[in-house]
Amino acid sequence: MYAPARHDEITGIVNYLDQQLTAIRSAAFGLTEEQARQTPCRSALSIGGIIKHAAQGLRGAVPRLTSDVVERPLDAEAYAAYADGFVVRDDETVAGTIDDFDKARAELLALLTSIDPAADAMAPPAPWEGIVDARPIHARYYLLHLVEEYARHAGHADIVREQIDGVAVPALVLTLAGAPANDFFRPYEPAPGTLLA
Repeated sequence: MYAPARHDEITGIVNYLDQQLTAIRSAAFGLTEEQARQTPCRSALSIGGIIKHAAQGLRGAVPRLTSDVVERPLDAEAYAAYADGFVVRDDETVAGTIDDFDKARAELLALLTSIDPAADAMAPPAPWEGIVDARPIHARYYLLHLVEEYARHAGHADIVREQIDGVAVPALVLTLAGAPANDFFRPYEPAPGTLLA
């Protein structure tokens, strides 16, 4: 949890973003590879797929914040690559996806500490929103979008995880953080050999 503190703006944004990324990653704790690939809801989302998609987004955030290059709108090929980011393929492992997520997360969080939220940046086209041209923004706009995006996916991961085994992600986050048992929380005990155990 990002505890209340008097931080500057970028530190607050980084900590809120990191809190959401922690929740996404923690959703895999104690699952088998097979469980992390399950899609127990009506959508095609799995824990492994959410983690893979999050890593894809983290890697994409670095060039958006460090260059003036604006991505082209999604065509069929680009959309297929985007959609593939939600699926852990047969030639991939969820454990490998978590490693990729960890690397992308560390790279982005290290970069964000040096970002001025008021710096100029460009938002790429978003044709699904009716925006077909790149638009000038402040970095703050994109940074807050990252918090929003990963909070949404942390919620997805929580729902998917609860459908798999009834365990809520906040309990997994607290367990991984080493929180002691109290009147409101009992640490989760993963089976040996499961993810992140």
